This record gives sequence, structure tokens and C-alpha cells, in this order.
Amino acid sequence: MHRPPLNHCRVCGTPVVYRLPDDGDTKTRAVCPACGTVHYENPLNVVGTVPVWGATGEEVLLCKRNIEPRRGKWTLPAGFMEMGETTAEGAARETVEEAGAQFEMQGLFSVMNVVSVGQVHLFYRARLLSTDFNPGYETMEARLFKEVDIPWDEIAFKTVKETLRCYFADSRAGSFNMHTLDIN
Repeated sequence: MHRPPLNHCRVCGTPVVYRLPDDGDTKTRAVCPACGTVHYENPLNVVGTVPVWGATGEEVLLCKRNIEPRRGKWTLPAGFMEMGETTAEGAARETVEEAGAQFEMQGLFSVMNVVSVGQVHLFYRARLLSTDFNPGYETMEARLFKEVDIPWDEIAFKTVKETLRCYFADSRAGSFNMHTLDIN
């Protein structure tokens, strides 16, 4: 399991039992022996942007984390998707919350499967409309970096590092593609 196992039924509070459900499912699930509710535990979505500045998008906005995990490391603005929002809406919300940036959303750029922690990371390209940033409490500093200046050893997450590598490779090629990677 990627997260702590579910202990109690979300419907009636009875301790759950991990077993194959009676409906023919082939995976072990948390099943409530009292009310019969089958609880499905699914991956979490992390959504964010690759906000860029400049005529050719030569600078990328990174945020220095003010929270754990990886406090003090650099990342793209991103976080967990909330109920009631699309992936693009979540990515935009996280960019405003973490960087206080003004931007225009563009297309989906990367999808990273992080099976080991039960997450899927989705990053959209975004074109910055201003270089004025007003980061929220989760961010110590929001700053633009050219590729040569990125603190690669201080990047918080492998998904961010891989997304940045793909972005700069596509930028040099003059064409942006959609990238899907599995991160171990």
C-alpha cells in the first residue's frame, strides 16, 4: 500500500476488512463487514504548471518550498488537485497560491506516473504575463531561471526535474510535445 491502510468504514465507522469483494473484483479492497461498502483507494493527482517568461520562453518560474516535504528546495508551482476542479483549474489555482503569478494557461505538457507513492503528476505549460510575483505561505521565494542557472541539485522532486528537462529540450527543438513518463 502507498498510504496507511483504511481502518474504518467511511459510511458507518465499523472496522474494515481487507479482502476480495463479493462482486467479482480481482483486487483486495477495504470492505465493511457491517454495511458492505467497498472502499476504493486510488492514486492522487498532483497538478501544476511550467510558467515561462520571454519571447521564446527562455526563463522558467520556480518556487522555493517553505513547507515539507523538501523545504528549501526548488519546484514548479504544483500541488494536490481538489474535488470539484479540473486538472487545468487545479494547476492554475496552485500557480496562483504558490507563486502569485499572472499567466495564461496553455496545453498539457507532461504526465508523470509515480506508482511508488500512488500519485500522477500533470504539468501544463503557462505563459507568464508579468514578472511580478506574490508568493503564498508555502513559498519562500518565486524566481525566474534560465536553463543554465537552474539549481538542478536543489530541485525538490524528480517529476519536476524531468518536466524541466523535457521543457528545455522541446524549447531548443522549437516544438512542444506531450510527455508521459514513469518515475520509479
